[in-house]
Amino acid sequence: MKALFLALSAAALLAAPVAVAQSPTGLAAIAEHSPQHRAMAAGYKALTVCSALKTAEAAGSTRTLASIEANELSGIYPELQPIIGHLTAEVSDHEVRVAWDASAPARVASYRAGQGCVIQPMGYVSGAPLAPVARRAQADDLPTGAVSGDAAGVDQVIRRALDQTYGAGTNTTGVVILQNGQRVAEAYKDGFGPHVPQRTWSVAKSLAGTLIGAAVHRGELSVSDRAPIANWQVAGDPRAAITVESLMRMASGLTSDTAGNRTDGIYFGGTTADEQAPSWPLLHPVGSTYRYANNDTLLAVMSIVEGFKANPPSAFFDRLGMTHTFAETDWRGNFILSSQVWTTARDLSRLGQFYLNDGVWEGERLLPQGWGRFVSDPSGPQPPTGNFGYGATFWVLNRSEGVPSDTYAAFGNRGQYVVIVPSRQVVIVRRGEDPAGHAFDIAAFTRDLLAKLD
Repeated sequence: MKALFLALSAAALLAAPVAVAQSPTGLAAIAEHSPQHRAMAAGYKALTVCSALKTAEAAGSTRTLASIEANELSGIYPELQPIIGHLTAEVSDHEVRVAWDASAPARVASYRAGQGCVIQPMGYVSGAPLAPVARRAQADDLPTGAVSGDAAGVDQVIRRALDQTYGAGTNTTGVVILQNGQRVAEAYKDGFGPHVPQRTWSVAKSLAGTLIGAAVHRGELSVSDRAPIANWQVAGDPRAAITVESLMRMASGLTSDTAGNRTDGIYFGGTTADEQAPSWPLLHPVGSTYRYANNDTLLAVMSIVEGFKANPPSAFFDRLGMTHTFAETDWRGNFILSSQVWTTARDLSRLGQFYLNDGVWEGERLLPQGWGRFVSDPSGPQPPTGNFGYGATFWVLNRSEGVPSDTYAAFGNRGQYVVIVPSRQVVIVRRGEDPAGHAFDIAAFTRDLLAKLD
C-alpha cells in the first residue's frame, strides 16, 4: 500500500536557479555595521546559497534564490540579519561570490563535487573553475506501507506541524515517519520535497557520533582512548587527558566562551577547524562538567580523521543509501561534522532506521553491537536545565511526559530533528527553517504522533 503523502502544492520541486540575487540598495545600506559583521554575513550568504543550490542540483532537484532568501536566510543570527538582505549573491557554475565592502575582495564559497561547498578564507580572490555538479547515484528507497494505527490522526498531527501548532512562527519544511521499517507518512512545504537537501546544523553531531562508531567497529580506536590531537601532545599539557568519549559527551572541560561555543569563524569566516578547535584551554577536570560546544565535536572528528583516507564519510553514507547527503569541509579539507552537512528528510530517516537495526544494514554490521545504547546513555554530566538529557552525540527524551523512556534523538538548529523510538520501532524526522527565537516543540509532536500509531 502507498505511504501517506502530503504536499502543500502540486509541484514538489522549484524552478531552476536564478543567476544573481539583486540587492535593493547595495553596500551603502550596511556601511554603519562593523566590518566583522559585514564580512561574516557575506560568508554566511555565500556558503548558504552555494550549498543549497549545488546540493539540490546534485540530488536531482532545484532551488531558487527566492526560496533560499525566504527560508535559510530569514530568521538568522540577529547581528547578521539586518545586513544579509542587502548583499548580492553572484552565482556561477563553480562558486558564489558576495561583495561586502568596496575595498575588499568578495567572500567566496566554492563548489566541490560530491562534498557540497566550502567557504574560502577572507581575502581569497578566485580559484580555477571546478568540475560541474555531478548527480549522485540514486539508492533504492525504503519500502512504503500503510500506517499501523490511526492514519487520519497521523495526517492531522503532521498538518498541525505544518500549520505552526507546535510553535508559533515556526517553519516546518518536511516530515517523514517510519514505522516497522516502512515509510508510512511524508509531507513537505511548497518548494521542498524528497530530493531537496537542507543543512543539518547540529544533527551533524549525531552523524559524527555514527562515524566514530564505525571507526570503533573497524578497530581504529576506542572511545576510552585519549584524543590524538597533535598540538596537545606536549609534556605538561593537561588537555592530553581528554578522551574521545568525553568529547562525545560534551564533557571535555575545555573553555567555551559562548553558549554552544559558537564557531562562526569556522562556519562562515574561513578559519579552519584544525586552526581553531584545538586552541581552547582546559577549564574543568575532564569528564566533570557538561558544556555543549561545537569544538568538542570537531575535536572528536579530528580523532578519527586518519581513517577517512580509506573510509570517507561519503562512502559510509552511500552504504546506508544516504545518497543525497553531502558532508562539507573547510578549505583545508577538515570535515565540519558539527554542523555543515546537507541532506534530505528521507536520508535522515535511513539513519534512524539504521539505529533501530542496531547498526546493521542489509545484513552487514557497521557499528559495534549496542552502539545505539551507548550514544543514548546519559551517563556523563548532564545539562543543568532544559527538557532533555544528553548521551554521546545524541539527545535523550528522558524528561518528556508521554514519550517512551528509551527515545533518543539528533537535534539541530532551526528545528532539525531525528527521533528514534526503539520500543515502538518508529523514526520521526522533522525538518525546519525556524527563525531565531521560535522553537518547535518536538516532544509534543513526538507524543502526539505516537498516540496515533499502534
